[in-house]
Amino acid sequence: MPAYRTDRSYDWNYRHGPCLTGPRPLVPATPLKDFLGIAVRSRLGIAAGLLLNARWIEAYARLGYDILTYKTVRSLRRDCQRMPNWVFLDPARVDPLDPGQRFRLAAARPRGTAPAFCSVSFGMPSKEPALWMADVARARQALGRGQALVVSVVASPGPGAGRREMVEDFARLTAMAREAGAQAIEANLSCPNVLTPEAQIFNDAALSAEIAAAMRRAARGRPVLLKVGHIPDDGTLRRFLRRVAGKADALTMVNGFSRPVLDRKGRPAYGPGRESAGILGRDIFAPCVDIVGRAARHIARERLDLALVGVGGVDGPDRAAAYFAAGAEAVEMGSAPSFDPGLAIRLKAAHPEW
Repeated sequence: MPAYRTDRSYDWNYRHGPCLTGPRPLVPATPLKDFLGIAVRSRLGIAAGLLLNARWIEAYARLGYDILTYKTVRSLRRDCQRMPNWVFLDPARVDPLDPGQRFRLAAARPRGTAPAFCSVSFGMPSKEPALWMADVARARQALGRGQALVVSVVASPGPGAGRREMVEDFARLTAMAREAGAQAIEANLSCPNVLTPEAQIFNDAALSAEIAAAMRRAARGRPVLLKVGHIPDDGTLRRFLRRVAGKADALTMVNGFSRPVLDRKGRPAYGPGRESAGILGRDIFAPCVDIVGRAARHIARERLDLALVGVGGVDGPDRAAAYFAAGAEAVEMGSAPSFDPGLAIRLKAAHPEW
């Protein structure tokens, strides 16, 4: 049974999860390292998505994940999309870079800690600010020495809102997250299963830079990260890096791929109006580590003030090592820790230098 019960609602998992059983394993002792100016026991963590609240943060902190990202929050309450929200895909034919490919549901759910190829469609839900701010404070208190709390935020533009309102909302959320106890704040500029404007901000380099600059002012010395989607064209990637360098401290790459997801009969798996959703898991590894490597080369060549956090398809030491070799400052996991909670322990045992 995964830690996130895919057969239960988001609110059920928020109230009752994570579903972790058995004795708490021993976490290897590792020396302190630097992550964007924060002392951490490892540069291994969990990306925004799985850690729904302070209870989830505390559980995974005790399992040795040291960079923990609180699931994306908003300046207003937003309910989760209807179930299903997390489904498993058939990996028989996989090319995440093919925008025309349609992914089909697997015939059976994977068992145990088998690497999962899956899709999610939550819609970036959020509790109201008073609730999540108090909960972020509890999450911060639950962390041990050498662990860092990152809070993911996203603007919620209303009808007719423009760029200014978008930027101001990100800045306001940054100040709220900082006040609640975040040690770093991440702007979610890419969501593969949301159709409103905040889902694809990373495609607008100028707006991304404005948001980063406003967040940096509101963060008052805390690191600012931008989570972005896949940028296939090298020229576009280079222009984006130039725009945000010196404003954001780091980029988190990559936030899944938006692709059509069908059931076994060829119908939209999530129902009408939700034909496309986020694709994630081990089968997106190759394009994700590739873009981290390309971004790192551009940053080094132009001496840009920007770090990289790699995410996508990490389910073992070899894949984490590939991200570090490509130039990542840290490596985060998305879906794997739900199926394999002890992954960080094994990574730290094999590579205490991480």
